[in-house]
Amino acid sequence: MHIRDILAQHATTFSFEFFPPKTPEAAESLYTSITELESLKPSFVSVTYGAGGSTREVTHDLVVRLKAQTRLDPVPHLTCVCHTAEQIRSILERYAGAGIGNILALGGDVPKTLADYDRSKDAYRYAADLVRAVRAFNDSRKHPDPRGFGVCVAGYPEGHPATPNRVKEMDYLKAKVDAGADWICTQLFFDNKDFFDFRDRCEIAGIKVPIVAGIMPVSSVKGMLSMADMALGCRFPAPLLRAINRTDGDPERVRRVGVQWATQQCRELLDQEVRGIHFYTLNRSTATREVFLNLGVTDTLTLLHAKPVIS
Repeated sequence: MHIRDILAQHATTFSFEFFPPKTPEAAESLYTSITELESLKPSFVSVTYGAGGSTREVTHDLVVRLKAQTRLDPVPHLTCVCHTAEQIRSILERYAGAGIGNILALGGDVPKTLADYDRSKDAYRYAADLVRAVRAFNDSRKHPDPRGFGVCVAGYPEGHPATPNRVKEMDYLKAKVDAGADWICTQLFFDNKDFFDFRDRCEIAGIKVPIVAGIMPVSSVKGMLSMADMALGCRFPAPLLRAINRTDGDPERVRRVGVQWATQQCRELLDQEVRGIHFYTLNRSTATREVFLNLGVTDTLTLLHAKPVIS
């Protein structure tokens, strides 16, 4: 389903992000687990792949299978790094043929194993270039929906690590939207002030597309440190750190702090009429399910009897 239709059906979207394992066997296990999320009726689910498309085929197979065999609406990530124009076109053709409605267009990261990789080999250098490529594909009328793919781009409430100039950063985001992006999904954040300020700056910059907020409940101290690495330096507010420190590292207490913090974030975001909340699950659902329960997003009995996505 095209994102415009999804947004029209939901005053607030609720969605999940997963990343595919590196092997087909592990992907099979994840597929089984993700399908259990159907009981939560998410607006859509996004599926990433590794740096430079290192798990590209596993991602593609998982996305197509989810579309064909479940009621979930998958939104695959697509990146510029390590892709030729022909590869991008081939991926879009496959997704169009499978009825995939939306693409999340990203610049992407060079794999650590290819530190000396020459980006001049890539057909597209920046996400805005990739957005234009998807729009050009849409114009070719190869998608069953006459509108083609809906296109999402990333936003960074705390700032993009590669763009310390926050004014320029907003210029780059505006360029992605002007290239044809339909909506923005933000990087994870733990202080809603950062999101609200980001949303206000988007309005000042003339960015009018819907903005979905990225939330990741802290589930462990190790996971928190991994978040900081993946998000390239996300900021943890002092009250959150103090609450985690009071747990003395007890895993269950850390998890409860993470659920409470994420719940408070989501409640405030909903009070301020956020257009959507996108949960970064790290392929685990226990904390996300608890946040859903706390918010009363879906039927409580359905949630209580639902199985965990990853045990």
